[in-house]
Amino acid sequence: MASLSKIIPNSAGIDIGATKIFIAVEDCEVKSFNTFTDDYLKAIVYLKEHNVTSVAMEATGVYWIPLFEMLEASGIEVCLVNGRDVKNVPGRKSDVADCQWIQQLHSYGLLRPCFIPDDAIRQLRTYVRLRNDHISMASQHIQHMQKSLDLMNIKLHNVISQIHGKSGMRVLNAIISGEQNPETLASLCEESILKNKRTEVIASLKGNFRSEHIFALQQAVDAYQFYQQQILKCDKQIEALLKQFTDDKPVPPNINKPKQIRHNPPRVEELHTKLMIITKGKDPTAITGMNDKTLLEVISATGLELEKSWRTKKHFTSWLALCPNMHRSGKSNKKRKVKKHSTAGQIFLEAAMSITNSKYSALSAFYKRIQAKKGRRVALKATARKIAERYYDLMTKGIDYVEIGLERYEQKFKEQQLKRLYKQAKLFNLQLSPINVEGCQ
Repeated sequence: MASLSKIIPNSAGIDIGATKIFIAVEDCEVKSFNTFTDDYLKAIVYLKEHNVTSVAMEATGVYWIPLFEMLEASGIEVCLVNGRDVKNVPGRKSDVADCQWIQQLHSYGLLRPCFIPDDAIRQLRTYVRLRNDHISMASQHIQHMQKSLDLMNIKLHNVISQIHGKSGMRVLNAIISGEQNPETLASLCEESILKNKRTEVIASLKGNFRSEHIFALQQAVDAYQFYQQQILKCDKQIEALLKQFTDDKPVPPNINKPKQIRHNPPRVEELHTKLMIITKGKDPTAITGMNDKTLLEVISATGLELEKSWRTKKHFTSWLALCPNMHRSGKSNKKRKVKKHSTAGQIFLEAAMSITNSKYSALSAFYKRIQAKKGRRVALKATARKIAERYYDLMTKGIDYVEIGLERYEQKFKEQQLKRLYKQAKLFNLQLSPINVEGCQ
């Protein structure tokens, strides 16, 4: 039997922890360094002294990011790997054994590197994810507002759709300022609300106003507004970064009108135009379920050169954790629960969720068919995979390819439905005949 040969000479393995890192270089004892910046610089000098050109290390929390950036800046190739790929350490597990095992696997070329976008996309990713964190925190304080209102038996949030909208915030600020008259508070709402719900709004604003609950309401409103300011600051950083991407680049012709963004739209000037310049005129927002906010999040997660990172759309959807799990041995399929999460995949899941109630989308019809057979969870994941596949095709082959694929899909589904109907008719000794639409009254 042929033995494995080393294909990556001058390699090293690094095990990263919170306080120490351990470095294994071939034919050398394992050496440890602290995680301070000066110690990282000493570690880089140590690697260069031993002529190391390629380093492998696990993606451990966020500890790997500073060392990765410093190694990359020093000219050393870094292979960041998933911890699942290197967990089978022979013998007793320790930090020393871990880094030696990583180095050995890396020298034989047995490690699969994680996807790491270029530096500019990593900056955009940081701002976008920070923005989403602020949105999540703000939503918690909306719940705190609702709790304070419930404690005072004020049911305004049961009557209007958004307590944090313009009308809701005007009413809340008035309550905090000491106003308790239901009719006066109701008059602060938009006329479009009062037109059909005036009686309900007035009734919902009669409550048991207590000072401690008003104080809690004020705390929740102040916290919500604070996070709104943090979101705005993130938007400014995103706008400045997109401006750097698009400066001195031509604007593609025939740009489509941007879709409306219902929730938490990025306040970035000419966002749609900037995104079209970045994608060189390819418009993924034409895909059902996607808009400029979705596109911004996907670009920050996956970058722009999809074909270089994932050879096919199957590789892409697998990385997104949107593919069904399969564990086959011989002729038997083994059921195995594997918890796999992808932040980028979650973006497509949210896009799929936004079209589940649509009545005019082919993807919505696909979702409903799968839901009827296998339930909501499987249908949502399958629909998200469809959107991700169309996004990959559009970014790599263009919009024309996607539109032709959609027409073929709809035609194929129609043929399948007709085949099923003819089969059912034959079973019951019936005959199907097409209806002459022009002759019908």
